[in-house]
Amino acid sequence: MVVCGDDGLAHRLAAELRGVYREQVTLVVPPSGRRVRQPVVGRARAASAALLDMVNAAVNRSGNGDQGGADRELEATEPTEDVLADAGVERATALALVYDDDETNIRAALTARRLNPRLRLVLRLYNRRLGQHIEELLDQSAALATRDGSGSGPGGDPDAGTGAGAWSGSGSTTVLSDADTAAPALAATALVGTSKIVDTDGILLRAVERHPPAPGEVADPGLCTLALLSATSNDPAGTDGSEDSGEQGPQLLPDAAAVEAATGRGTVVLEQVSYSGPPLPAGRAGVPAFGELFSRRLRWSLAGLAACVVALAVTLMVVTGDHPLHATYVTLLDLFSINEPAHNDDVGRQILQLLSGFVGLLLLPVLLAAVLEALGTFRTASSLRKPPRGLGGHVVLLGLGKIGTRVLTRLREMDIPVVCVEADPEARGMATARRLRVPVVLGDVTQEGVLEAAKIHRAHSLLALTSVDTTNLEAVLYARSVRSRLRVVLRLYDDDFATAVYRTLRAAHPRALTRSRSVTHLAAPSFAGAMMGRQILGAIPVERRVLLFAAVEVAGHPQLEGKTVGEAFRAGAWRVLALEVADGAAGGGRAGSGGSVGSSGSVGSRLVWELPDTYVLRGVDRVVLAATRRGLAELLGRRARHGSGV
Repeated sequence: MVVCGDDGLAHRLAAELRGVYREQVTLVVPPSGRRVRQPVVGRARAASAALLDMVNAAVNRSGNGDQGGADRELEATEPTEDVLADAGVERATALALVYDDDETNIRAALTARRLNPRLRLVLRLYNRRLGQHIEELLDQSAALATRDGSGSGPGGDPDAGTGAGAWSGSGSTTVLSDADTAAPALAATALVGTSKIVDTDGILLRAVERHPPAPGEVADPGLCTLALLSATSNDPAGTDGSEDSGEQGPQLLPDAAAVEAATGRGTVVLEQVSYSGPPLPAGRAGVPAFGELFSRRLRWSLAGLAACVVALAVTLMVVTGDHPLHATYVTLLDLFSINEPAHNDDVGRQILQLLSGFVGLLLLPVLLAAVLEALGTFRTASSLRKPPRGLGGHVVLLGLGKIGTRVLTRLREMDIPVVCVEADPEARGMATARRLRVPVVLGDVTQEGVLEAAKIHRAHSLLALTSVDTTNLEAVLYARSVRSRLRVVLRLYDDDFATAVYRTLRAAHPRALTRSRSVTHLAAPSFAGAMMGRQILGAIPVERRVLLFAAVEVAGHPQLEGKTVGEAFRAGAWRVLALEVADGAAGGGRAGSGGSVGSSGSVGSRLVWELPDTYVLRGVDRVVLAATRRGLAELLGRRARHGSGV
């Protein structure tokens, strides 16, 4: 395996492949002096620099061999043809290009495909539409180059990658985005009562964290129990729930006996998404509501003039004895000064005509102001909105970069009210905020009054997703000083640093919910699974651990094929959750032993979640399963490599 990148994702991915899948890894990174250093902004610049040094040191530690990193590490400024050849791409099974720049990844992918048409490529691209085209282009190139091949492994080795789950020699290409992978977990963590979500290729997975049941109560297991939370999750000084937390840490995919015996522990279960917060106002994107066309003062002015017209019409009807419709018509003529002067009428009629003319003079500027306000409202409908008065129970989102933009889209898909804070008016997500008509506060979050303008004192939660760790940390600390019980979620660059911040904030604010998330920690399992040729649907964080969801063909896996759903379940490793069937199959709702199963990617397919334990998995079935990182590696990993002792 070859991994090329310039940030923490490359190191994390190399460690994932080496430590979990036991693969031989070559890591290509820029020289130490050329690696991108996160910018320092804000008021505490000296402390920020020291904090960033800790982050960089943690990243460097994660890439060392003694920390489960790569077997071989090369330093190169760019992944040129010579660099890729030196890394052994011509003999490699898979190549991951995870540079932060899309153009660099595309250029290197084209070069690598030419060097090895059978190479499995995994690219990190933010532009999803471009990624689809690149994926099709590279797959087509591989198919043409290998049309006359014999199907041997990489480098012409016919013995490479044999057995079930081995490399297929298809030269496949997978385009992933760390932003898309991490966004569901970041968005879901910020919401109380809203599930953690994995949404990939139209498949929606939902999980929710539940508190321990009270004595004498029986917890609802939902569709199934995915995890038991750590026994010390309510103890500020307890373990942090990471991989090395021991027996007190969270238990992923427990069996029924473990769930029954785990008293006092919270659970993570599958259930439907629910949100009890305030909904967003209805309306089409880009079209303002009727009440937003005119200001409150103008609406009162129009109402007052209308009342005057009605009063004049009623008075004219009383004075002259006219029919109500005729009296109203005459009043409007006087109002617009197009009626004949009342020279020969009585004094009352003359006074009413003068009053109507005066009201008409007042009406002219009011109508002009109404037209100008309506035009101005439509003109600014696509511009940034300010947080409305009285807003509360919303999510404050800091940063509209790659990650923040994806999270904003997820929150709006769930109709969650959001207020964004961004310092750069030309940021990537500003256009998305305008399109979704989300209020945005422009300003540096480290400056006084910016968070107050976002109404942080009435917010439900805070999502700090800027690209600068110290900015996120400073914003969270200040928000906690304003509202101590505010739910906060931090995006931090390195997982070790995220763990340290999480434990410190939890100890300082034991009654508030704090979550620190590393994007590399959330995204690396999906990239590693793609390098192994597996379809990873997404990842759900369970404290400091990760639970993966994958779509798997049953054929070729003796742990699944021919076994019932109950027999295929292995506690702490993997569990079959759903079966993909064609529309109209399996009796129209629940899978049975004789249900017809659609092929992978079939049109009109759907997922059946309530699988009985007696259902026998067949080779033609395609299932969705939840698995731990090591469980997925054991179930789907390649067989022992030729000439390797692994």
